[in-house]
Amino acid sequence: MTDAYTALEQRFARLTALAGSLAVLQWDTRTMMPAGAADGRAEQIAAMDVTRHELLTSLDVGEWLAEAQADTAALSSWQRANLREMAWTYDHAMAVPADLVEAHSRACTRCETAWGPARATGDFKALQPLLQDVLHREREVAAAKAARLGCNPYDALLDGYEPGLRASLIDPLFAELETFLPSFLAQVMDEQAARRSGSVPGGPFPVERQRAVAERLIGTLGFDFSRGRLDESLHPFCAGTAFDTRLTTRYDEANVAPALMAVLHETGHGLYEQGLPSDWAHQPVGASRGMVVHESQSLLIEMQACRSRPFIGHLARVLDDGFGDADVAWDADALYDAYTRVEPGFIRVDADEVTYPAHILLRWRLEQALLSDDLVLADLPVAWNDGMRDLLGIVPPDDRLGCLQDIHWPSGAWGYFPTYTLGAIMAAQLFATVCRDVPEVPDHLARGDFGPLLAWLRRHIHGQASRLLTRELLIEATGRPLQLQPYLDHLHGRYLGWSA
Repeated sequence: MTDAYTALEQRFARLTALAGSLAVLQWDTRTMMPAGAADGRAEQIAAMDVTRHELLTSLDVGEWLAEAQADTAALSSWQRANLREMAWTYDHAMAVPADLVEAHSRACTRCETAWGPARATGDFKALQPLLQDVLHREREVAAAKAARLGCNPYDALLDGYEPGLRASLIDPLFAELETFLPSFLAQVMDEQAARRSGSVPGGPFPVERQRAVAERLIGTLGFDFSRGRLDESLHPFCAGTAFDTRLTTRYDEANVAPALMAVLHETGHGLYEQGLPSDWAHQPVGASRGMVVHESQSLLIEMQACRSRPFIGHLARVLDDGFGDADVAWDADALYDAYTRVEPGFIRVDADEVTYPAHILLRWRLEQALLSDDLVLADLPVAWNDGMRDLLGIVPPDDRLGCLQDIHWPSGAWGYFPTYTLGAIMAAQLFATVCRDVPEVPDHLARGDFGPLLAWLRRHIHGQASRLLTRELLIEATGRPLQLQPYLDHLHGRYLGWSA
C-alpha cells in the first residue's frame, strides 16, 4: 500500500464522516426543523457542502490520486475498487467550482423548505421563483460536469446517481415500456372488472396503531432498530448512514395502505444501508453502489416480496392483530386483491406496479425538457397535466396532486427519477434469481420470515457495496446484465396469471 493511497483513505474517511453528519442534518430539515429555521439551515448545509468540497478538491488529493493510480500492484481488489470510486467522486467534485456548490446547496435547501407549504395549498406560483433558482443552478452544475466528464449535461446528472448511466442506455428500455404499457394496462383493467373482489376493513386507522404495525413489520423484515428509527415526514424517505439509518413515512387515518407500503419501501433502502460491509464503512467502496441498485432493493422488498401472495397472508394476520376486532377480520384474498389493484391515480408514491412506470416516463420527459430549456418552468403545470392525460388518461384537479407532489426537483434531485423504474426492472431480475436459487423463499415469506431472502441479498448485493460496477454486480448475482423480460414476466404472472 502506497503512502498516497493511505493518505487518500484518511481524507475520504473524514469526508464520509462529514457526509453522515450532513445526512442527519438534512433528515432533521425534513422531519423536525421549525419552519422559521429554514434560512439558517440553508446556510448550515451550504457551509458543510463547501467544506466537503474544499477537502475533496484540494491539490493534495489530485496528487495522491495520480500517484496511487500509477502503482496499484500492492493494493487488494477492494482497495483498487476504492481508488476507482475515489477518482469518480473527485471528478464530479472538481467539475463544479466552490461558489456554485454553495449557491446550489443554498437554493435547494430554501426551495425544499418552501415546497411543503406550496404543496399543501397547491400553489405552484409561490414555489416557482425558488424552483427556477434551483433549475438555474442545476443547469450550471450539469454543464460543468458535462465538460469534465465528456458527455451531455443530462448524462452528467444521471452519472451522479448511477455511475456510467446514460440516456442512450435508458431510451430503448423506456421506449419498450411505453409501447407495452397501454395494451397491458387495458388487459389488466378488463380482467379486474370481470372478477369479483372482496373488501378490506375501512378506517379510521389511528396513527399510533399504524405506527405500531409499521414498526412490527420493519422488525419482521430484519431492520435493526438499535441502528435506526422511524419518523414522520411529508414525503417518505430513508436517510442517514449504515450506523444510523433514518426511515420516514406519512399517515392517513382513512387508509392504512399508503403508510405501510411506504414503510416497506423505505425499509428496503434501510436494509441495504445496514447490510453494507462494516470493514469499509468509511470509504467510498463501502457505500451503496448507486441509486438504480438502491431502488432495486426498496422495490424488491415492497413490490416483489411484500405484495406477493405468500406474504400477504402473513400481512393479513398482522393487520388483524393491529386493527381487527371481533366483528371484522382481514381476509388474505381480499387484501391481496386490494394491494395488487390496478387503477390510474395521480400520486406516484401510491401508484400500483402497472401504472407506476408511466409516472416515471412523465418525469423523465419533463426534466429533460426543463433542463434543456425546451420547456419553460411556468408551463410545467400544463405540461404535467397533458402528460398525465396522454399516459394514464387522467388529469390532476390541482397542482398538489400534479407537479407539486414530489420533493425531488425542489431538493435538487434532477436525473434521479429514471432510477426508480430501472430499479424495478432490476428488482424483478434479482427476485426471480433468488426464488430459483432458494426456492423455499416464498414459504418463508408466508410465515413472515425474511431470513433466507435477506441472507441472499446480504451475500450478493449488500455485502458487495461498490466493489463492482452495477452491470458487473448484476451479472455476478444473476448471470445476466439488466434485462426487461423478467420484469414483464413478473407483471404478466401477477396481474394476468400467465407467463409472457
